Amino acid sequence: MLRKIEILFILFLMIFSNIIFCTETQYVWSDNSATKEVSADGDFMKLESESAILIEQSTGKVLYEKNSHAKLRPASVTKIMSILLIMEAIDSGKLSYTDMITCSDKASSMGGSQIWFEPGEQLSVEDALKAVCVVSANDVVVAFAENLAGSEEAFVQKMNERAKELGMNDTVFKNCHGIDEDGHVTSSYDISIMSRELLEKHPDIIKFTKIWTDSLRDGKSELTNTNKLVRTYEGCTGLKTGSTSLALYNLSASATRNNLKLIAVILRAPTTKLRFGEAKQLLDYGFSNYECVNLGKKGDIIQSIELEKATKSNTNLVLENDIGAVISKGKSKDIVQEVSLEENISVPIHEGQILGKVQIKLDSEIISEVNLVAQENIEKQNLANTFYNLFGRWLRVLR
Repeated sequence: MLRKIEILFILFLMIFSNIIFCTETQYVWSDNSATKEVSADGDFMKLESESAILIEQSTGKVLYEKNSHAKLRPASVTKIMSILLIMEAIDSGKLSYTDMITCSDKASSMGGSQIWFEPGEQLSVEDALKAVCVVSANDVVVAFAENLAGSEEAFVQKMNERAKELGMNDTVFKNCHGIDEDGHVTSSYDISIMSRELLEKHPDIIKFTKIWTDSLRDGKSELTNTNKLVRTYEGCTGLKTGSTSLALYNLSASATRNNLKLIAVILRAPTTKLRFGEAKQLLDYGFSNYECVNLGKKGDIIQSIELEKATKSNTNLVLENDIGAVISKGKSKDIVQEVSLEENISVPIHEGQILGKVQIKLDSEIISEVNLVAQENIEKQNLANTFYNLFGRWLRVLR
């Protein structure tokens, strides 16, 4: 009898504990193939970082964001804009990888992360970029700024001008390195913009940002990347870390898998471990739930149109640029392509002239579009070219 009472008591406790500990409702929602648990504040990622964003690189599509426009201290993530200006100078021919960067007294005195660049010492642009991208060298990035713009102040002005051009409305730069300074702020959204611009327009930078270990000064200075994901995360291509006592731990992390390119930005993570862990969490989410579908290449023939009173009876319309889209996995079968043409197309037509567009739709929403352009020049028919064409045909018949 006693044994039965004990068993009943244990069962009662089990039922009671389930009532107590399972009263909090768990909400799940489905994004096509993905199912995610949503926390009480609606953030299914449950990130501890103050601000974050995940975007697809080629399209800029936002896949996730949390307080993405909060204006925060970026620390050395600032250097993404400095590196962008450096790469723009290289790709425009203003600067070459073999040019030499000279260290000034000011650059040498920067402190923080550095390679102890000595006044008067020189590094090639290639080696200097390694120092900035791999170990976030404050002394070297200031030397870059002075060599490119004459002074750090003039370079920072160019940084702010470029930020405005890119639509980085949350950003004010006060220096080129990211050491804490009042008013020096940006947002995770803006960091994703400049990260995308750097990676899309200047892909050569990846050969620097992907370096795990290297050396300078004939092997005397060892370099180890501050971005641990370069070594541990499959497909990682960079990009830049940053941390100070005020900014806490920041990161812009980029990675590519199966033609899908992602950029995850983390700001004000409480610890460096969380910085990398939450960036990885964002990237994992993106790769698990989305895919990049390529729907056409620049120059692909989409349609042929007939022409009247022209030197040719028809011409081809081709894609002005590559066309693709980022979609949830499993939705590619639902993609619809629609072609629309300009009204009253008439000759003359010039090569590259916009004559229509292609729209890619998913669930009735336009997810991508690109112009259709003329493949060739087409002249208006007149007496002279009519005679020329007839004469050419006659010659071909005689042959």
